[in-house]
Amino acid sequence: MACRDQNAANFLNEGKKIVGVALNYMDVVKARNVPVPKEPLVFLKPTTSYLQEGQPIVLPKVFTKVAYEVELGVVIGKTCKNVSKEDALNYVAGYCLALDLTAQCNLGAARAAGHPWTSKFIPLDQVKDPHNLPLWLTVNGVVKQKGCTADLIFKVPDIISYVSKYMTLEPNDLILTGTPDGSDAFKAGDVIECGMAELAKLTFQVCAE
Repeated sequence: MACRDQNAANFLNEGKKIVGVALNYMDVVKARNVPVPKEPLVFLKPTTSYLQEGQPIVLPKVFTKVAYEVELGVVIGKTCKNVSKEDALNYVAGYCLALDLTAQCNLGAARAAGHPWTSKFIPLDQVKDPHNLPLWLTVNGVVKQKGCTADLIFKVPDIISYVSKYMTLEPNDLILTGTPDGSDAFKAGDVIECGMAELAKLTFQVCAE
C-alpha cells in the first residue's frame, strides 16, 4: 500500500488520540432543529477503542441502544500547534473511512469510550478534494445514511486549526469529522456496510456480548 510516509500507514497502532467532532453536518442540524454550532464541538476517544475490519462488532450488555455513524477520518502527518486554516492541510498525511459507534443510551460515556472502526490509510494523492466525498451506510442492505463531505459545517482546515489551539496534534492522530443524518440504532445479527466514494468500503457483522 503506497503512502506518503511509513508511519502514516500504521496510524491504527501508532496514533496517540482520536478527536471527534459532533453536529458537523448541516442536514443533522436541520433534522434535529438545533442551532448551527459557532465553533467545532470536539470530544476525545482513546486509541484503544480501534477495531479493524474482519473483527465482529460486539454489542456490550450494558448498552441498550448503540448507533452507527459513517465518517471521513483525517490522519495527521506532522506535529502541529496553533496552525492557521490556510496552512492546516499541510499537516494531513492522508484520510480513511471510519464507522464510529455511539451508545445513545449513555451518550456521555460513549463520547469518551465509544469505538471507531476504520479502513486502511488512503494516501493524499488518491483524495483530490476531501470536501467532495460521498458517504453511505447500509444495514442489512437497506440504505440508512447517504451524504457528502461537501455538507460539512466545519471543513478539515477549520477543525485542524481549531483543535490545534487547545492541544498538540501529533503524527498518526485521527480526526473524525462528523456524520451525516440518518444515524440510528442497530442490533445483534445485523450486517453494517459503509463506503466513501470509490476509495474505501467496510463490512461488519454484529453480535451480542
